[in-house]
This record gives sequence, C-alpha cells and structure tokens, in this order.
Amino acid sequence: MAFTAADVKALREKTGVGMMECKKALVETDGDMEKAIDVLRERGLAVAAKKASKVAADGVVSTYTDGNETVILEVNAQTDFVAKNEKFLAFVEAVAKTILASKPADVDALLATVIAGGTATVEETRQELVLTIGENISVRRFEILEGHVITYVHGGATHAVAVKFDAADDVAAKDGFVEMGKDVAMQIAAMSPSYLDEASVPAEVIEHEKQILLAQMAEDPKMANKPDVAKAKIVEGKLRKFFEETCLLKQAFVKDGDINVGQYIENCAKALGGDIKAVCYIHYVKGEGIEKKTQSFADEVAEAMGAK
Repeated sequence: MAFTAADVKALREKTGVGMMECKKALVETDGDMEKAIDVLRERGLAVAAKKASKVAADGVVSTYTDGNETVILEVNAQTDFVAKNEKFLAFVEAVAKTILASKPADVDALLATVIAGGTATVEETRQELVLTIGENISVRRFEILEGHVITYVHGGATHAVAVKFDAADDVAAKDGFVEMGKDVAMQIAAMSPSYLDEASVPAEVIEHEKQILLAQMAEDPKMANKPDVAKAKIVEGKLRKFFEETCLLKQAFVKDGDINVGQYIENCAKALGGDIKAVCYIHYVKGEGIEKKTQSFADEVAEAMGAK
C-alpha cells in the first residue's frame, strides 16, 4: 500500500511523533495507518503525544549569553519537580545555545533545528526527554538581544530579565557597570514596569488614562464643578504619578527611594566616567498567561488508575 506526504502529516497529527519517525513507520507497515500507530506505540514514541495534552505551566525562564549575544527563553514542564531535573536543565541550556547558533525565526523553526551538541532536532530531543521524564515539556518563547546586556534570573527561575544598555566598551568592562545592570534588572523583576520611559507609552494608552481620570472627576461632587483648566492640571499631575508607577526610568529606585531608576543610572555613569543609557528590557514570568488545568483529587486518582 503506497502512502503520501499527507499520510505522514496525518500520522504526525494523530501521534505527535516527528515526521521522519512517522515516515519510517509507514514504510514498515506499507502505508497502513493503524499499524503504523501501533509501531510507534510499541517503540514508546507515541507516549509523547499523550503527554502533550497535559498543560505545561511550570518549568523555567532562563538566560544565556555568548559574547555580545544574549537569549532569554522559557521552557515549560508540568511540575516544579521536573523543572529542577538535571536532564531538563541541560535541555534548556542546549536549546539556548541552539538559538544563538542558528538564529531561528520562531519556535517552530527552532524545533526543526538540530540541537546544539547533538544530531537530532530540538523537537526530537524534546520528545525523547518527555519519554524519559514522563511529563509534557514545551519550548514556549525566546528573544535575542545583542550588545551590552545584563541579565538576572530570580531564585527558582520564576522571573528572568535581560536589560540592554548603550555604553562605550571601556565603561561596560568595569565591575560597576555589571553591578548597576543587575540592580536595574532586579528592579524590573520586583516592580514589573510596563514601559521603559514616558516616550515608550503609546499615545492611545495615555489618552485612555486621561479619559478614566476625567470620568472619575465627573463622578466626584467635589471635582465635577471645577473649571476645565483646573481639571487639566489635576489630570497632568495624576499622569505624572501614572508614569512613575509604570515606567522603569521614572520608578522610585528600590534601593534608594530618594532617586528614580533613571537618576540611579546617571549617577553610576558619572562614577564610571562615561555615558550609560537603558535601551530596552525583556521580562519573562514563568507560566505567565498559561491557563492551568484545575482538577479534583478524586479525578487525579481516577486518571492515574486509567478510569479517565
């Protein structure tokens, strides 16, 4: 029985197994789809497909730097226990190295790339790790930054931050530069700013905030009858507060509340004898936005016993 590329794709969709393994199984079974599924199950490969239905909302966020390139990434697992597994962490590092070496356009391209230090693709390696560990694992996201980048990963790998600075090489080579960068990265992890500075805030966000403030004043009897000029000044003052809360460089510096983060960077730049500018930052929070499945203990037991 002959088979087509569509059959290989269909088998992959049914089992979650890599294209090459699906093709091999169809060759061995002369194109018989059901027999091919049995072959993959017998080899243990189709187990990964079953695990793929499990929500992977734990895992780690991490960073890796090689020369002037830094990658920040998130790789998920189902439990915190697996997130501490040496094989899992080795996989995360290998994925990070692969990203910097190959510069894939997105996660799909990354999964199809041969993993650093190996002969299999990232996806094939992931599937093998699922079989070994027994939990679903997924590579969720990554971004690459080039230049003078300082990183911080919070204990337990729950937060990862990468901050890019514009500075001369001799300034960035000084110990004080790294300390300054770590302080800023930790500020981001602790305070979760939404924007770098005022200029980074979209005009529509500012306008939306203004409308909310005006609506609040309209509902307040003490404010409703104030002249428009007075209301405009009040809004301007409240917007300054909004920027101080949401913009990194305007936030009060956690280690010294008398100055903001922007002033802290300026002070460090003077001490190091050069100019330093925060260009951008990336902040990953582990499992952020992933809808976790809720399940009763009775259902968990029933599932473990094969009743579900």
